[in-house]
Amino acid sequence: MFSELKFPVPWGHVAAKAWGPLEGHPVLCLHGWLDNANTFDKLIPLLPRGCYYVAMDFSGHGFSSHRPAGCPYHFLDYVTDVRRVADALQWRRFTLMGHSMGGAVAGMFCFLYPEMVDKLILLESLGFLLAPEDTEAWLKSKRRVIDRLLSLEAKEQTPKARSPEAALQRLLEANSHLTAEGGAILLQRGATETPAGLVYNRDMRARMQSRESLTVDQCVKLLQKIQDRVLIIVSQDGLLVPHKLHSRNHFVKAMREAFESTLKEHIQLVEVPGSHFVHLNEPEVVSGIISNFLTVQNTRARL
Repeated sequence: MFSELKFPVPWGHVAAKAWGPLEGHPVLCLHGWLDNANTFDKLIPLLPRGCYYVAMDFSGHGFSSHRPAGCPYHFLDYVTDVRRVADALQWRRFTLMGHSMGGAVAGMFCFLYPEMVDKLILLESLGFLLAPEDTEAWLKSKRRVIDRLLSLEAKEQTPKARSPEAALQRLLEANSHLTAEGGAILLQRGATETPAGLVYNRDMRARMQSRESLTVDQCVKLLQKIQDRVLIIVSQDGLLVPHKLHSRNHFVKAMREAFESTLKEHIQLVEVPGSHFVHLNEPEVVSGIISNFLTVQNTRARL
């Protein structure tokens, strides 16, 4: 059983769903890019029942309000969403669990507010978004965000309505790692029924987020500042397996070498069978690893 939550923000509300006892250890769960809180529906029931889990929808996703007209979606805006929700819940210290982009948001929050995070769980994420090594590529990526936002505003397109079957098929085509069951679970919170059919809830502007990207050296230095324990789960057929990458191959290899050497004192890196959505498709593959991590007490001294 879960309950629905809404947290007021200046432009509307941030939506979330919660499991477990209110007095339990707080765990805030962050979904991936263009997904929603339902990504944790199959995993959380398998985790320790003594925790209070809150899975939030980032702004412009799921049941959360879209940002005001004219506003792009900056990466730090998602980090701010996390701080707003934590403040609304009156959580002073809690565990963060993030999938994919949600892991990058969790990582950045941990670096900015280390005193608020006791443990960090990253699912198919290394806790960062990689900066393009080429300066011109970086400039083009920033220009693209502005151009696409202005183009989208000029078109003022009405959201397209689809049949339930077509909406699911479109979602699966865009996410090859999703199963039909997983896609249907995301769609329950990711679309609204209208007389014309299902309309996706996500804000089209969220597809053009402006990222806060980091270099490998920056990543390693920031990881060394983390005060408590980190669990990173990488899927063998996911998006972070070095031999399946091209431009990011060097980055992932360097980061994994850092984890296994200077950072292994407090960072646990586990590789599991499965895809990018293993936590949703086959939650039993990761639930035991996460449960053990949640229940073991921190032994590393505070910095």
